[in-house]
Amino acid sequence: MRLIYLAPLNWSSFAQRPHMFVRWFHEQYQSSVLWVNPYPTRLPALSDFRRIAQAPDSCATDIPDWLQIITPKSLPIEPLPGSVFLNKLLWQAVLTQLQEFAAPEKTLIVIGKPSALALEAITILSNCDSLYDAMDDYPQFYRGLSRLTFAKREQQLVTAVKKVAVSSSTLFQKWSVVRSDVQLIRNGLMTDLFLPIVMPQPSKQMVFGYVGTLAQWFDWAWVTMLAEKFPDALVRLIGPQFGTLPLGLPANIECLPACDHNSAIAAMKNFTVGLIPFKQNALTRGVDPIKFYEYRALGIPVVATNFGEMQQHADLPGTFISHSLHDIEVVMRAALHFHDNEISRAAFIADHNWSKRFSALNI
Repeated sequence: MRLIYLAPLNWSSFAQRPHMFVRWFHEQYQSSVLWVNPYPTRLPALSDFRRIAQAPDSCATDIPDWLQIITPKSLPIEPLPGSVFLNKLLWQAVLTQLQEFAAPEKTLIVIGKPSALALEAITILSNCDSLYDAMDDYPQFYRGLSRLTFAKREQQLVTAVKKVAVSSSTLFQKWSVVRSDVQLIRNGLMTDLFLPIVMPQPSKQMVFGYVGTLAQWFDWAWVTMLAEKFPDALVRLIGPQFGTLPLGLPANIECLPACDHNSAIAAMKNFTVGLIPFKQNALTRGVDPIKFYEYRALGIPVVATNFGEMQQHADLPGTFISHSLHDIEVVMRAALHFHDNEISRAAFIADHNWSKRFSALNI
């Protein structure tokens, strides 16, 4: 069986759920994979022009010989009336390539992000199995007409595909109202990056670390309060920055650029505590952060704000939830007293690896 994956992010971006699914699928079926990079599905914003000036993200540059990558051409007008007609003129080569790729044998089409192109693909390849794998509540990333159009596209996609999987309980509740066969497949971790198990060595300096994007959902007020409460600790933030940093950040907050996945895991090994400081809003309500699983697989205690799927993880050992700016010191000191062991880490890795997650899919 072959796989066509219409991805929500470029192959060259930091490895996330779509990359893990593709690698798992290839290992499972020893098959060829066609990865379709995303194109703009909303109207341009001023922030887009600022991002163009930034260096491109090139974290996952390795392209295995079983993987083909194509990038559709399009105009950034998808929310506007008539846009599909215009963009279809640019998509003809891509649609032909999808048909040629799927022709030799049974093929699964996975949609990682709703789009007009995705709807066209499952229409022309109606004989193929199709899966929408929702890892975010995507309309919440958009505004105005873009949000309304995108929400409509997603609704159309959920009813058109043959199967739907979601990454969080919030998304499960959202789409279970529409169809009864939605599967909850939470995020996970790559086993190979955490075995054999090596217990972390105590560091002379406390490092409260975060690896991920610094964007609109990042809670700078919480991180600033943390840095002020623990002036002798280093608060290390690693990842791409969208938008300007707040003025007057404490001197013990260190911001480092994005890195590849292996380098990120190496950096995490130096963390005393892993942070996930996200705001509580509609955008983060459906998020199950991969970094939670990776922190815990390394034996690092996690301190997170009370957002999204972290509420479901609150009872797991080594997980500490902050509900406001006022409990940061108490929660952090509780995390600092936590000590993991090899047995619990091995059990966590076995229970939360990507292979076990995706093997539960009904495909």
